[in-house]
Formats: sequence, structure tokens, C-alpha cells
Amino acid sequence: MESKSAVKLIVSGKVQGVGFRWYVVKTGRSLALIGYAKNLPDGNVEIRGEGNKMDIQRFIGKVKQGPPLSRVDSIEMMWTNPSNQFKDFTVKY
Repeated sequence: MESKSAVKLIVSGKVQGVGFRWYVVKTGRSLALIGYAKNLPDGNVEIRGEGNKMDIQRFIGKVKQGPPLSRVDSIEMMWTNPSNQFKDFTVKY
């Protein structure tokens, strides 16, 4: 049994208004993760992902690439315990 894990990411760069959150949601769902992507007032995007640790690491790699119009300058990463409060991967407003 794979251990469940969780990560919180703060992504900075050109990540708002370029389809970044929907890219993150689609990527998270494709890896069977749960969580959310949310725009922050400072122009960054906050991501919370929970699931299989291997899948989360794959997910982080894809988040670093981002969709074509985006540019990821840096990712602040914090591993946490799963909250089990999510049912799906969604965009939070």
C-alpha cells in the first residue's frame, strides 16, 4: 500500500491569466490526486495536492513546466499530512 502524502505549493511567475489553474487541475486529476489550485492576491498560485507520494512528485514536475503561455519562476514547497477534506481536484475562487 502506497503511503498517502500531501503538499502545498506556492507557484510564482507568469501563472495568472494563462490557464495555469486549469492545467494544474487537469494534471492533478490525471494522476488521481485531490486538492485545489487558487489564485492569490499577490499574483502567485497556491496549490494543495494530496495522494500517492510518487504521483505528487510527478505532479510537481508537471507543475514546474506549466501550460504553454505560463512561466514558472519558483515553487515554494511544503510537505504536510493529508487533510482528507477534498473529494476531487478543483479550482478554488
